[in-house]
Amino acid sequence: MKITSYFSCLFLLLINLGNAQKEVKVQGIVMEEGSNIPLEYATITFKKITDNSVVTGEITDSKGKFSIDVPVGTYNIYVEYISYKTKEYPNKTIDKAINLGTVSLALDVDTLNEVTVVAESTTVEIKLDKKVYNIGKDLTTAGGTVSDALNNVPSVSVDVEGAISLRGNGNVRILINGRPSALAGFGDTNVLSQLPAEAIERVEVITSPSARYDAEGTAGILNIILRQKETLGFNGSFTLTGGNPDNIGLNSSINFRTEKFNLFSNIGWRYFDSPRFRFSDINYFDRNIDGAIITPEFRRIREDQDVERLNRNYNANVGIEYFLSEKSSITAGLFYRFGSDADLALNTSERFNNNAIVEETLRREKETEQDNSYQLSINYSKEFDDDSDHKLTADLQFEKGDEEGFTFLKEDFISTNQTNPEPFQIEQEFTIEDQTELLAQADYVLPIGKGARFEAGYRGTFENQITDYRLEQEDISNGNLIVNDTITNIFDYDENVNALYTQYGTKFNKFSFLLGLRLEHTQLKGEIDSRLSNDELIEAFGFPIQTSFDNNYLGLFPTLNLIYNLGNDDSDSEESITLGYNRRINRPRGRFINPFPSRTSRTNIFQGNPNLQPAFASAFDIGYLKRWEKLTLTTSVYYQYETGSFERVQENTGQQTTDGIDIIRTIPINLSNNARTGAELGILYNPNKWLRLNSSFNFFQFDTEGEFNGVDYSAKNTSWFARFSSKVTLPWKIDWQTNASYRGAEQDAQSDTQGLFTVDLAFSKELIENKLTISANVRDLFNSRRRQSTTTTDFFERYSESQWRVRQVNVSILYRFNQQLKKNERSGRGGNGGNDDFDFEG
Repeated sequence: MKITSYFSCLFLLLINLGNAQKEVKVQGIVMEEGSNIPLEYATITFKKITDNSVVTGEITDSKGKFSIDVPVGTYNIYVEYISYKTKEYPNKTIDKAINLGTVSLALDVDTLNEVTVVAESTTVEIKLDKKVYNIGKDLTTAGGTVSDALNNVPSVSVDVEGAISLRGNGNVRILINGRPSALAGFGDTNVLSQLPAEAIERVEVITSPSARYDAEGTAGILNIILRQKETLGFNGSFTLTGGNPDNIGLNSSINFRTEKFNLFSNIGWRYFDSPRFRFSDINYFDRNIDGAIITPEFRRIREDQDVERLNRNYNANVGIEYFLSEKSSITAGLFYRFGSDADLALNTSERFNNNAIVEETLRREKETEQDNSYQLSINYSKEFDDDSDHKLTADLQFEKGDEEGFTFLKEDFISTNQTNPEPFQIEQEFTIEDQTELLAQADYVLPIGKGARFEAGYRGTFENQITDYRLEQEDISNGNLIVNDTITNIFDYDENVNALYTQYGTKFNKFSFLLGLRLEHTQLKGEIDSRLSNDELIEAFGFPIQTSFDNNYLGLFPTLNLIYNLGNDDSDSEESITLGYNRRINRPRGRFINPFPSRTSRTNIFQGNPNLQPAFASAFDIGYLKRWEKLTLTTSVYYQYETGSFERVQENTGQQTTDGIDIIRTIPINLSNNARTGAELGILYNPNKWLRLNSSFNFFQFDTEGEFNGVDYSAKNTSWFARFSSKVTLPWKIDWQTNASYRGAEQDAQSDTQGLFTVDLAFSKELIENKLTISANVRDLFNSRRRQSTTTTDFFERYSESQWRVRQVNVSILYRFNQQLKKNERSGRGGNGGNDDFDFEG
């Protein structure tokens, strides 16, 4: 069966040649034979007996249902779905309303090798506790990364430094296939900027998580579901990318599936240069210390930094799903990632007094980093009886990662008014990080009666991280490098979380609810091995450092999600209202707890706070969905109140570098209570086959109240961000896509950040019967993706500007073989991480 015949059938069945004849309703549901999985987008065609011309037709909805008004008459009826055998009802007389019942379609294995169709547009599904964005054919992320793809998902934004936020809140939990994972870099979202966008199947935006999910993340959860399962047979794709600045990548996704097992793989390699720059202009004020006025050595310092970043990354995700029976399966997977980075930074510093340059230096920093990580996972899934909703799943996952970093720093005078100035020390930093994590999880779902479900489960995560840091500095007198005993240390950190949860959901008439409760116990434990005693540490830094701590927290986290369906079953439109409540926690991570000061530069240190307590938030969300044939509208209003929220404050340590520059300490504290209010609007509009529009708007305000060491850090901020995307099919079947986004200005306790506007542009063309796609894109067309902010304290004012990645131009070639459009998985079995829904869609 040729692909053109499928498209022709699709076009024809949308044509209704309605006339004055009496019409009657024909209904039914289309299922996959043997599994009873509903087939969305199956076609039902009514043809005349005389000349076999199409009279009318219909497409099934997400539940496989169809309902169509047909003129009274006699027809040949065809029920079709790509790669399935057609079911025919010949010479069928339609003279009254009828229900064809369940139409079962069997797989047509012979046609699998002939079909090559890919999902075109991103769609949204509303569930009780999440919005599911099925990632379509987004041209602007071709050759890009997971971070690029996330930046096109409504409610989600990725800033210039790769930090991910949800509705403007950066405390978002990232999951891969429903679980914390080494693929997300043990919580380091920068790793997502190294994984290919082609690996994503869908993104679940969970702003009101149910009790099944971790309570971590006050903003909510982003669950990234990777491509894994395909239909029967051998199929896959290859992607080759080239770009400027240097960007070369090769990615393959190959799968082989039979009725008994499924082999899947996603393997990629990427080399890229990602130059960035940073500029800062700092004005220092006089300080009053115990009545004495302290004048800074320099009134003003301007720094201009340019960085060349060369990165080489390899990643492989392979696994097998074996079907033990029709009702049970076991899935084993291995993920491996290797990264090798080399950065060269040149930092020019100009120092002023009385508006004149008195000193200029050039600092060279060469940084190399290699990291290895792998993840082994096994999943068992068992369905009971004939009810696919009655099931047990168990997961075991082990992850290990190690990272080695080296930094060489050398600074020289370009000019100075000093006589015989003391030269700067050459410095070398060595960092070795070793991380291990074990995850164990079990979930049980029990249907109760009709439309009700009970669920209970356990999850335990046990993580250990050892950071070995060593600083060597030059002895100016003889040129030898000597270990700095003050800074050098080893930090051994454990984070263990045990959780139990239970939830109950039911549906009656048009109303559904899901009520849950989660109990979590958290242990944060750390030991520091320093070369100095506690008294020597206080003398060296001027403040106490806690070298041993063991903090334990126990919390209850209730959740409630409601949905009311306003639509009619017989209507072509869909309409619903949702209401969500949940309590969340923001646990301090390792870096925020590590009390040993680490240097971000000679003039800045960062110190974690072992006494940092977790922040707790209560969140409310009211949402509305309206879906028509060509238009989907989603809106929501939300409110969140967080107690003990983290803020990073900057203080003058009272110490100076050898050349007289104040050393500033940044430390996180439980500074404030934070009230956040917002509203968002999303529109998906497909008026024609050649035009698809997607836009979203988010407005939010947060009010922070708190003080530290007598300084009031209260702030009130109103900000917004908007996103627009259009995809147009031009003549010769060339697709043109434009993405534009704007993030409004915002403020926090000490900083004001300006708004940011960016535009992405892309074109693509299908060739060789849609097996080959050639695409070109420009990310950040106007090179405007720059962060500009002003920070003000009682001892300095700093303006800074940075660009994490400059404008990027890419060309990608994608070749597919034996793939087909498939909206639903053949089976709900396996550990793909997305089969945990209470399917009470709106």
